[in-house]
Amino acid sequence: MWPLIKPLMFALDPERAHGVALQAMRAAGAFPPLYGLMALMYRAGEKPIEAFGLRFRNAIGLAAGWDKDALALGGLGALGLSHVEVGTVTPRPQPGNERPRIFRFPKERCLVNRMGFPSRGADFVAARLAQRSRRGGLIVGVNLGKNKDTPNERALDDYGALLERFSPLCDYLVVNVSSPNTQGLRDLQARAELEALLGGLVARREGLADKRPLLVKLSPDLDDGALEDAVGAVLATRIDGIVATNTTLSRQGLVTDERGGASGEILRERALEVVTRIVRLAPGLPVIAAGGVMTPDDVRRRLDAGARLVQVYTGLVFGGPGIVKRMARA
Repeated sequence: MWPLIKPLMFALDPERAHGVALQAMRAAGAFPPLYGLMALMYRAGEKPIEAFGLRFRNAIGLAAGWDKDALALGGLGALGLSHVEVGTVTPRPQPGNERPRIFRFPKERCLVNRMGFPSRGADFVAARLAQRSRRGGLIVGVNLGKNKDTPNERALDDYGALLERFSPLCDYLVVNVSSPNTQGLRDLQARAELEALLGGLVARREGLADKRPLLVKLSPDLDDGALEDAVGAVLATRIDGIVATNTTLSRQGLVTDERGGASGEILRERALEVVTRIVRLAPGLPVIAAGGVMTPDDVRRRLDAGARLVQVYTGLVFGGPGIVKRMARA
């Protein structure tokens, strides 16, 4: 049905279209017959993967940003996904940047967003996760971000509070220091700053009853030296894995004046390069490949490069829900 639905969705403003899709998935989770039908349609089969102490039913997950507030987990599990990363969640609610803030480029199969971490806040998301059904074995990660008005010098306060709040409620956690849409956030990827932040979080985790795997999400725009420094900080602090990558500020192959992070085909090759380099710098460290994953072939290339898992977002927007099943079989 996607060829029939896609023109209708693409006739809407991108953020409104996303809201429609989100509510559709939320409804599917609340209506068991619809969930069962979708689960049958999109059944991907079992190709189990072990990563950072968790067992995933296949390699394909949904990247952070699609379900920011854990509204649709019940329905998303019917698409054949092995995991969904909720967020980015901030400690306090914040509206994000002004609209319009998502831009769709169908010819180039790209999105540009400058969302700026819109979040209903930790209290809301925690309540949603506490109520979630664990139907289908869906693994849930939470992507953590600091509030816009929190200075970098106090970033550990925000990330630490989120770590403590969500550890009992999810399966893994991701520290997001790589969004281009919060001013100064990417500065936390520098070696000293990142090592201090991650080291502080690891220390806080030691005092928790629920010690969840802790990952960090890196930018595709780091040069070789900066990427080596960031991976060095990860290894020094014994973080459990890396998500590579976030969106890019590059506009190679895309002509637009819109500010924000670009995703989709524009990111395909660069994100793969970053994954390949991280695997070489940190053999054995689990890597989740995100960014530029548009086709089953993109999945195969990332797994062949050494990624343990793969996440989709823009590929789902352009390819429709059936793309998950095809990717999971890659």
